[in-house]
Amino acid sequence: MEDINVRSVRYPVVVDQKFEKIALKLGRTKRQVFIQMVDYFYKSKKDPVDLNDEVLKNTLLKNHQQYIGFIKTQENMLLVPIKTLIDRIGESQRQIIERFNTEVLQHNVDVLNNQHAQAVVFSEIGRLMDVISKSQKSKETLKTQFMSILESYIRSREAFTMMTSGREKDELIAMVKDQVRTL
Repeated sequence: MEDINVRSVRYPVVVDQKFEKIALKLGRTKRQVFIQMVDYFYKSKKDPVDLNDEVLKNTLLKNHQQYIGFIKTQENMLLVPIKTLIDRIGESQRQIIERFNTEVLQHNVDVLNNQHAQAVVFSEIGRLMDVISKSQKSKETLKTQFMSILESYIRSREAFTMMTSGREKDELIAMVKDQVRTL
């Protein structure tokens, strides 16, 4: 079997001490750490000289700018029209509420005024009905008075003789009619 570990790398003692510390810290052999470092730089395409990782910063900045561009596009396409529409709807709702309140309040004032006027009219009608009912006599009182007038007429009529003049008869009739009218 052939040994695949035929390559060697030469580096200073100071670098070897650092390399040893990294291997001990990670709990691996120096050979494993070296293989993993090569794989890492190969896959990530990072430059080991770039300690601040400028490639990563540039990539993040580029992605950030893409997100900002996307958000601005969405803002112009969706958010601004939606906000404008909502503002218009809000304004129209305020106008509707204002007009509704104006009309309803005016109607309420008119209804209250009409109710007050009707209350005044009804109280006047009630007063007039009281006056009318007081001025009218009850049915029984009228019957009693009419019976009294009728009895008086009958007695006076029976008191007449054949010799009673027509003028006295006419006076009696006129007097009875006046009494009935004054009931």
